[in-house]
This record gives sequence, C-alpha cells and structure tokens, in this order.
Amino acid sequence: MYQEEYQRWLTADLEDLDLRRELLSIQGKDEEIKDRFAVSLKFGTAGLRGVIGAGTNRMNIKLVGQATQGLANWVKTQGGNQSVAISYDSRIKSDVFARRAASVLAANGIRVFIYDALMPVPALSFATRYYGCNAGIMITASHNPAKYNGYKAYGPDGCQMTDDAAAIVYEEIQKTDILTGVSCDSFAAGVASGKIQFIGDDCKKAFYQAIEERQVRPGLCKSASLKLVYSPLNGTGLVPVTQVLSDIGIEDIRLVPEQQYPNGYFTTAPYPNPEIRQALSYGLDLAEKEGADLMLATDPDADRVGIAMRCPDGSYELVSGNEMGALLLDYICAGRIETGTMPVDPVAVKSIVSTPLADAIASHYGVEMRSVLTGFKWIGDQIAGLEAKGEVDRFIFGFEESYGYLAGPYVRDKDAVIASMLICEMAAYYRSIGSSIKERLEEIYRSYGRYLNQVDSYEFPGLSGMDTMARIMDSFRSAPPRDFAGIAVTAVHDYEKSEETGLPKSNVLIYELEDGSSLVIRPSGTEPKIKNYFTTRGKDLAEAQAKKDLLASAIRPLMK
Repeated sequence: MYQEEYQRWLTADLEDLDLRRELLSIQGKDEEIKDRFAVSLKFGTAGLRGVIGAGTNRMNIKLVGQATQGLANWVKTQGGNQSVAISYDSRIKSDVFARRAASVLAANGIRVFIYDALMPVPALSFATRYYGCNAGIMITASHNPAKYNGYKAYGPDGCQMTDDAAAIVYEEIQKTDILTGVSCDSFAAGVASGKIQFIGDDCKKAFYQAIEERQVRPGLCKSASLKLVYSPLNGTGLVPVTQVLSDIGIEDIRLVPEQQYPNGYFTTAPYPNPEIRQALSYGLDLAEKEGADLMLATDPDADRVGIAMRCPDGSYELVSGNEMGALLLDYICAGRIETGTMPVDPVAVKSIVSTPLADAIASHYGVEMRSVLTGFKWIGDQIAGLEAKGEVDRFIFGFEESYGYLAGPYVRDKDAVIASMLICEMAAYYRSIGSSIKERLEEIYRSYGRYLNQVDSYEFPGLSGMDTMARIMDSFRSAPPRDFAGIAVTAVHDYEKSEETGLPKSNVLIYELEDGSSLVIRPSGTEPKIKNYFTTRGKDLAEAQAKKDLLASAIRPLMK
C-alpha cells in the first residue's frame, strides 16, 4: 500500500522541487519509503507536527493543503463571517505553508486575514478574535529542532481547537485525497480578488495596546535603568517584544546578534527551546560581558520565554518555568493589591503538572487557584467560562511549567510578549526597592518551603515509538506501583477516569507519596516522549534534590 502511494507521488505535480528530489533519492529503499508513506501525520487538538519532507508522514505543501481543505470544510458549516486568520514563524517553509493554506481557503470561498511578515502565536490568537474569525492557523513547530514544522489550528475564541472540532476536521481531512482532492487557487489570485487580505497596523497596534494595558505598575520602567539582553532565538519575537519593551520605557536592550534575525536553521541553537541552557548560551555570554540585569529568550513562535537572572555575586542563574510562574503570580498579586487594581474574587489558573507552590501563593493573597489539564487551551477554556458569565476581569494570571504565561484575556494562548514585559517590570521594581528577582525568589522559598520541580523526558522515536509509549502507560495502570524507591504511594489520580478527577479524560497519572512528594507521568502531546514531572520539598535545595534523584532512579527502569 505504501509503495503504491509512493509511486503516485512520484508521478504527481508536487509543486516543490525539494519533494521531487527526496522521492527520487529513496527509490528502491523500502524502509525509507515505508517511514514516509506507511502512516499519515494525524490531525489532533495540537494540529499537525512532523519532520519536513516528502510523504504522508511528513510536513509538506501537499499535507498542508489537505489539512486546510479539511479545515475549510468545517468552517463552511459554522456560519459567522466565514474567515480565517493566519500567521507563521521563521521555520523552513513556514511562509510557503502559510500561503498555501491561504490559497486553499480562498479557493473555498473563505476570507483570509494573513500577517504580511512572521508574527508569534499570541498575535495569531489576537487576530482571530480581532476579526471575528471562525478559525486561525499558525504555521510553527514551536521549539522543535529545525527539521520540524507544524500546523496549529485555533477556534473562533482564539484558543486551540477543541477536541470535538478537531475530530470533525480530521474526519474531513481523511475524506480528502492529498494529491487530487484539494481546491486551490494561486496566492496572487486570492489577493487580487480580495479573498486574501493582509493584516493591518490597526490589529497590530491593538495587540500591543492590549499587552501594555496589563502593566502592574505603569511607568515604573521609564526610570528603572534596567539593562537587558534579549534573544529571539532566530524566531518571531524580535519585533513584538522589542516594540512593547520600548513602549513601556526599557531602552537598554542588547540583542544577541547571532540569534537576532529569523533563521529557520537555528544554527546557534539546534534545539531552540528556552528551557535548555544550550539555547541560551550566546545570550548568557553577552549578559556576562555587558553586566546585564536580566537575560531573556523567546522560542521561535514566541509563546514561551526563558530567563537568566543576575545573582548578587555577578553570576547568572536560569529560572525554571515553575519558579517564574510563582514569581509572576506573587508580583501580580502584590502589585495589584498595592495599586488597587485587584478584581473581586480573582482567579489564577495553572496546569496539573505545575508547582503546588503557586497554590500556596494564591491562597496567601486570597486568589482562587484552578488546576487544569496540560495544554494552554484548558487555561483558555477557564477564561472563556468566566467571559460567558460576564466575569472575565477576574482572571489575573495563568501559567504552565513549560515556560508559558498569560496575564489577561485578550488572547487565549500563552504569550511570551506580555511575559517578557512583566518579567522586565518585575525586575525593574525589585531593583527600585534595592532587591532583585533572585532575592525575592529566596524570600518566597523561606515563606512557603523549598519546592523543587524537575522534568525527566524519555524519547521513543520511530514508527514503533507510539506503541512503546502506550505499552508503558498501560503497564502502570495494569500493575500500579505501591511505592517508588521504598516511599509508599498514598493516592493515585488517573485522568483517564474523568468521573474521579472532574476534568476531561487525559492520559495522565499522578502519584502522591507519603513524604509529600508527587510524580506525574504523561506522554507528550506533540513529541514522541513520556514525561515524568517530579515535585519534592525539603528544608533546602540539597534535600529536595536528593529526594528527586531517588525517585528518578526508581522510575528509570520502568521507562523501557
């Protein structure tokens, strides 16, 4: 079957010479052909993501066309203004894929609003809402290595597509022949007809204004003399992040030259993930050279931000996503109470794998903390619920441990632009009172206890990877561990059983242990990985780390 599909592609008009060359290079190589054609990338709530190349199991112009035809079929059933917003990042072929999606939509009679240059995930979410679109498309593979690209689909609320809608789109995709079943005109024809319209400055300015209105202490940064090093990691963050920081008064911004401009090959950061120290190495070197107060790095689609803070001894320490989530929650709560802008009955939201330290901080400030499934769409869903009740202003902050933050309802996905602004404002504030982010973090630990949150990931590549992951998760359910490293399990929460958790079904297991530690086990939704999230607590970092290391050693043999 896969050989037949391969032959069909060989004789088709693929519109991309790279695909033709790749197909010719694998002639007679059964395993290579099988890897590309035996299965198709599946469209889910995270859209599509895969290696760029030829075949149904790769990201290419034909797959993007097929996915967009499926999306168009769904949009045509939705009423409304029959429009879709599109943005794209700096990845290889992202602009090509974005224009193909626009061309397919236009050929289906659907109006398109597309950015005239690369813009980040939050800008796509904003544009979808701004124009009242039925859907949005973001061409990106987030922080994956350069060989990947992807396709994220958004609903009319600017949140990633719901499970039900994604299932319908996937069904439509399956009905669509990838080579012959897609309606498509040229991009130029779509622009000429008015079906494709470039997003104007009015939308961009409104996006920046919505962010800047969320300052906690407006005007503070103008006199703070904050010295910042910033890296967009060769992605979409350069223009929006520097624009907003300049608007609020931060002028001393040193850009990492090697990572300043868009470059989908990510030559200085093979894994452009701000969680990883290697991706920040150029920025750290520049920060040390310049004596910067803070170093920021946004991932290629600028929905996540990582930082390194300057310590009293002049060294730089990376701040984890959980630590920054706790810091920002603490800063927003204290600042909004001080300035009289805290709403009545405030709400914050975090994912179930994020630190319980945030629950303690929220309780201290009288904020309701809600925990939701992993995936920022579930945080967006909480915002939507408040909006439906006319209470959207109650939402003050949401975060995930994977460096995603949002402070406001103007978009429904994580936003590294507003996070960068608030992190800089927070640093400026602590500097103005003779403190620092590092000192405030230590104060938080002294107040609430020394929490440690670490994630171990196990990769399962290849066609058999998903089967291996399923077998491992099944083994945990069929033979539940009674202890880990001799520490008894006191409670197990299986999120496949929604009647017990009160949340939608999800392939997640959470173990509570008798010493107060916890372990979360879940497959990644976007990569062939199983992730283990450890939370431990001790009188100091060494004790918390020792507990984590002990648990990790007990889990390792079970991840095979």
